[in-house]
Amino acid sequence: MAIILPSLHSKNLKLTPGERRFGTCLLRNLENDYRCWVDVPVGPKQRRPDFIILHPGRGILVLEVKDWKLSTIQQVNLKTADIHTANGVKTVVNPLEQARSYAIEIKTLLEQDPLLVQQEQGRYYGHLLLPWGFGVVLTNITRRQFAAAELEQAIPGDKVICQDEINSSADAEAFQKQLWGMFNYSFGGVLSLARVDRVRWHLFPEIRIQQGNLFDTVDEVDSQSSVVKVLPDMIKVMDGEQEKLARNLGGGHRVIHGVAGSGKTLILAYRAIVLHQLALTKPILVLCYNKTLAAKLKHLLAERGAGDRVQVRHFHGWCKQMCVTYQLSVAPGQQIWDQQVAAVIAGCENGKVPCAQYAAVLIDEGHDFKPEWFKLLVQMIDSETDSLLLMYDDAQNIYAGGKQKGFTWSSVGVNAAGRSTILKVNYRNTVEALDFAYQFASAYLDQTSGTEEIPLVHPEFGGRKGTKPEVKQLANQEQELLCLVAWLKRQVKAGIPLRQMAVLCRFNAQITKIRQELDKQGIAVDSGQYKGKFNPAEDSVKILTMHASKGLEFSCVVIPDLGCMPYSRVPPEEEARLLYVALTRSTDNILVTYHNNSSFTQQCEELHHLTC
Repeated sequence: MAIILPSLHSKNLKLTPGERRFGTCLLRNLENDYRCWVDVPVGPKQRRPDFIILHPGRGILVLEVKDWKLSTIQQVNLKTADIHTANGVKTVVNPLEQARSYAIEIKTLLEQDPLLVQQEQGRYYGHLLLPWGFGVVLTNITRRQFAAAELEQAIPGDKVICQDEINSSADAEAFQKQLWGMFNYSFGGVLSLARVDRVRWHLFPEIRIQQGNLFDTVDEVDSQSSVVKVLPDMIKVMDGEQEKLARNLGGGHRVIHGVAGSGKTLILAYRAIVLHQLALTKPILVLCYNKTLAAKLKHLLAERGAGDRVQVRHFHGWCKQMCVTYQLSVAPGQQIWDQQVAAVIAGCENGKVPCAQYAAVLIDEGHDFKPEWFKLLVQMIDSETDSLLLMYDDAQNIYAGGKQKGFTWSSVGVNAAGRSTILKVNYRNTVEALDFAYQFASAYLDQTSGTEEIPLVHPEFGGRKGTKPEVKQLANQEQELLCLVAWLKRQVKAGIPLRQMAVLCRFNAQITKIRQELDKQGIAVDSGQYKGKFNPAEDSVKILTMHASKGLEFSCVVIPDLGCMPYSRVPPEEEARLLYVALTRSTDNILVTYHNNSSFTQQCEELHHLTC
């Protein structure tokens, strides 16, 4: 069965009866190595062909579907058609010409990528590596009617599929033969999975994952020279399951349980953009726990034109804003953040804070949220849209006071029964890094703690190979700093941008000395997490606490002074989850250093030698 994106049953997909019948025909008659996109914006110009069909061995086909009856058509020529409408006769583009123009745009776009064009000398040198074609589907005109009306003068017979050829009795082999008869030529071999992903990268910018960024701006791929510069040998896009999930997300309450590096944040950002494009009457609220992740999300969504209608906040900052906006009384005390949360909850109960302020609420890193926070936020969603998306990974639950035993989503107003999804594959980390991180954490995780409501999801390898994490013991703190600086400088020489490097510390106090040393060495530093000025785009090494790194990712990560963990005032299980978070921030290289011994350093040394 073909993979169709979005699903034909998606509430967001507006199809004519004929388009739906044709989509059902594709599902019925094509195997699962066919990918079909229905009314999905394509490329920098965001064109919307009715159907795009991609097959690794056949090529790419663009189809326009018309529900015209014979009586609809007054006349048609090679360029235009005059059709009867409720408002009289209207001149439109010949659907074959429309499909042809879309196909040529796609061909031109893909030919900008040197790895998608023919490199061997010959007839097709410099042309697209895969065949391309285009055609028309007439869902209410039979083949006999088509021939009798002499429509072939404007639409060649081998470029059209008719009503009687898409019904339930149609032969699958004959149908596929018709589809691929729409090509004027055939050449090339079977596309590798990597090249299929390259095609998807170009056609659908919204599914890109590029060098630690969720998205790249469209302007970056306007010319072949910039394409060559932007694209590494192995590009990264959502896999089929991620894309399917992202495109099929509908309304209502939805919970996605995903391991670290499975693309949860990417899917959430994609959903925020889709909701923004719907021009809803109320704003969209995107929440997370950390200021740094909020800054990253805000930057990324702003780059994609999400606008002011998408409000990105960390949870406590949002509560503070509510207190100021509605002049709420906050009880005095040292825990001002907690007091502000309590004030907002009370404000909702007594009517001082209006409910239903948002068309949708999207929560990243939901495992850090307390039950009463969910109950508060559900009240903030407009009942007409009732849109809630919640990302969760219990293995990264690093804050005390989390979900109580017996916790259920329904108890806090989250109605996600039957609308929960699990993402098991980690795409961020190399096999070596994920194996190291999960072997460490699994010794502390209660493997029986998962429930149907909140499963403990075991990560699966994405398959990307790399170097194993380095674990180094130094004589003292000064030697650690020198080792850290030398390692970062090697990454710079290897061509890694500073903004793709991070130093993740257990305590705030450790950051000052590291920042001073990097400043002294002339290495630009961003440690603005405390002043709310974290800038993910600035080309500087990011120095963050492990807690503040949640939801972020970098090419290279240093974890210094591991000997200070586990902290004696925190349960070792919680400390192990925190280190797991830090170890899974890196896409490529990890350095762990220490000068004092601890149970964590001993275990990491054992794992390091085990993987050598």
